[in-house]
Amino acid sequence: MKVCLVGVGDKKFHFNEMLNINDIELDNYLNEISFAFKNTDSVPVCLTDYGILFDFVKKFKSVGGNKVIGLAPLSDDSFGISHLQEFINAEINSKKVFDEIIDTGDWYKQDMTHCLFGDVILVLGLSTGSLGELAYGYYLYNLIGGFKKEINDKSSSIHKKICAGKNVPLHTIVFSPFLKEKLPFELEKYVEKFGAKIFYVSNSKELENVFVEIKKDWPNK
Repeated sequence: MKVCLVGVGDKKFHFNEMLNINDIELDNYLNEISFAFKNTDSVPVCLTDYGILFDFVKKFKSVGGNKVIGLAPLSDDSFGISHLQEFINAEINSKKVFDEIIDTGDWYKQDMTHCLFGDVILVLGLSTGSLGELAYGYYLYNLIGGFKKEINDKSSSIHKKICAGKNVPLHTIVFSPFLKEKLPFELEKYVEKFGAKIFYVSNSKELENVFVEIKKDWPNK
C-alpha cells in the first residue's frame, strides 16, 4: 500500500514554536511511525524536498524500511528544481533514500495531484502548502473518481502513476500529535461524501492498526 505523506517544511516554526514538540520528541515520533510502516509493508510517497517528510523517509530507511517513492516536478520551467537535487540524490547508509522518482510535471500540477499518488494519505502536520495539497487532492479525486456523472475515470490521462481510488477509497489518516486541532469540519464532510474516511491516530500503534484495517478491504489480498 502506498501512503502519500502530507506535512510541513518549516519544522522549527511548526513543531518547536506552535506545538512545543522538541527535536528529541520529534525524532522519537518519527522512529515509531517508521516501524508502523515497516511492520505493515507500507510504502511512503512524498515530495523530494526539505522538511518533516524527508526526515521521516530517512528515518524509515535507517530502520530497514524497504521502498520510498519520491515526487518531483522534473519538467518544471517556472520555479525550477535545482533546490530539490540534493534530496533527489540523497543517500543513507550508501543507499538512495528515494528508490523511484515520479515526474509530476510542473509545480502547479505537483501541488494539485500530490495526494493522488498514494492509496491513502497520512497527514504529518499542516501548512498553507500541505493544506492545499490535501484540498486539491480531494477536489481532483472527486472529478476522476466517478462522483460527477459527466466525468468518467480520467486518472490515467492526468498521470499514469496515479493510484488513488484504484484499490481502496482515498482515506486520510491524521497523526494527531502533529496538529493543534482537527481538520476543518467542511473538509471532513466532503471526504465522507466521496466515500472515504478520516482516521485520527495518537500514536504509532493506532497508526499500524489503521493500516491493517484499510488493507482488509484490499482487492485480491
